[in-house]
Amino acid sequence: MNATQASLPSTLAVRKSAKHRFEVALTLLLAVAIVGIFWGGQRYPALLKKLHAGQALKVGGAISFDALLPVAPTMPLAERVERTSVNWLWTNRFGMYFAIPFGAAMMTLLARTNRPRRFNHAVANVLCGAVAGAPMGVCTNCATPIGQSLLVSGASTRMTVAAMISSPSFNPVVIAMVLFLFPPWIAVERLLVPALLLLALPLLLPESVPNRSLSIPDWSTEKRNPVFAVAGDFLRNLLRLTLLTLPWMLLAAVLGALAAETVPNYGTHLPVSVFGVVLVAIFGTLLPVPMAFDVGLAWVLYHAGVPLPYVTALLCTLGIVSIYSLTALGKQLGLKTALRLAGAVALLGTIAGLASRWM
Repeated sequence: MNATQASLPSTLAVRKSAKHRFEVALTLLLAVAIVGIFWGGQRYPALLKKLHAGQALKVGGAISFDALLPVAPTMPLAERVERTSVNWLWTNRFGMYFAIPFGAAMMTLLARTNRPRRFNHAVANVLCGAVAGAPMGVCTNCATPIGQSLLVSGASTRMTVAAMISSPSFNPVVIAMVLFLFPPWIAVERLLVPALLLLALPLLLPESVPNRSLSIPDWSTEKRNPVFAVAGDFLRNLLRLTLLTLPWMLLAAVLGALAAETVPNYGTHLPVSVFGVVLVAIFGTLLPVPMAFDVGLAWVLYHAGVPLPYVTALLCTLGIVSIYSLTALGKQLGLKTALRLAGAVALLGTIAGLASRWM
């Protein structure tokens, strides 16, 4: 073998490596661009607007800030559910515009790297997910497609769920709203419930087995165009995630609207009971609401004079998980896992609500 023939495999290996690095960089740039457009163009301006509204903060619909279609109590139940569902979908549109493309970008990126998608210790996985999720700025519903993409790509179960919980619970602007609107002891309970839930995640969720099937693709094809390769994989993942997400999102809209429209309107003379607090906590656990809506609705109820245990139970459960996120997690992680997570949220919310009676 002459020197030219011997150097050929080395030259091909260098080209393959350069192509691989270019595809990773291109995919990373796509993900960063999606995040930048969402954060700068919609999410944080909208959150800061709610923060600056202060005590004038209002909610436009039963489970949404915006009311694209008016809903009147005199309308038939079916029409109210239909309109409330549309309002919920309208409010969540920006979050889903971000979540599904970003989830597809993460699937495309993770398929091109052999870097570990988990730590060896449960606490490290939970902490990493909590820190990564806090600034994400999406509600638990819009965080679900991102979580689904991470789980499909072999990411740690506990890291993924921790990020899904942290995003609506520990966003800095949402925390500022809680501290500004509510008395200190209620604000502490609102922060303590998701924090305790994160600490309990290693007990509630089994760690998934690493997905060994997702390794670096075969880069041996000389004619492979990196830009077309990334675009093709991204579009396939986008379609896959949309089909995985859209049906459950529509179902969540209808179920959430049905629950909201069949529950009596804000009652200022409801007697406080353990059973009532438990029901409110379960209701808050399942109801799908947009980002920061938990704070807005709880403030409206608090200002209207609804008993504090009910307000606290709702504030501490609404938004952490929802029937949508729980259904999606149940499909991927098992029904028992989803039920344990829901039960833990409802239990912590119940305890917080009952404790507020003596504060």
